[in-house]
Amino acid sequence: MDVNKNVRWGWLKFMYVYTIVGSGGFGLGILVIPDVMRSIFGWPHSDQIIAFGVTGSVYLSFALLSVLGLRSPLKFIPLLLLQLTCKVVWFTGVILPLLLTGKFPTYALLFTAIYVSYIIGDLIAIPFPYVFAKQPSVEMVRQGGECDMS
Repeated sequence: MDVNKNVRWGWLKFMYVYTIVGSGGFGLGILVIPDVMRSIFGWPHSDQIIAFGVTGSVYLSFALLSVLGLRSPLKFIPLLLLQLTCKVVWFTGVILPLLLTGKFPTYALLFTAIYVSYIIGDLIAIPFPYVFAKQPSVEMVRQGGECDMS
């Protein structure tokens, strides 16, 4: 299987850098300066510090793991798949119903635009033919069969 043919290396690395900067900055901001982040994004203040902290931790974790993705882009594609899935589920489960019912809050506009940029970037960057290609069986690899997964 010729991996290089199906991989947009520039986009793949860009999405890791974008995740490091965007998710890392956002997650760190939520954890270190939560009140400032609430005021920047216009979120109403609530006492849900645990949920806010979990959110920040997840975003920061995406960023930290994306650093490893820069070193081994294909090995860390599951990170981008998780990011894509999470954002698509959030968009369809939270934003779409709000839009359809006319209850979309204006403070969510910036956040939604950022999520859409991640969705589009991940769809372009992830080499889906590589992800869904049939992998050689363990038995074939043990028997010395042809296996070029580099």
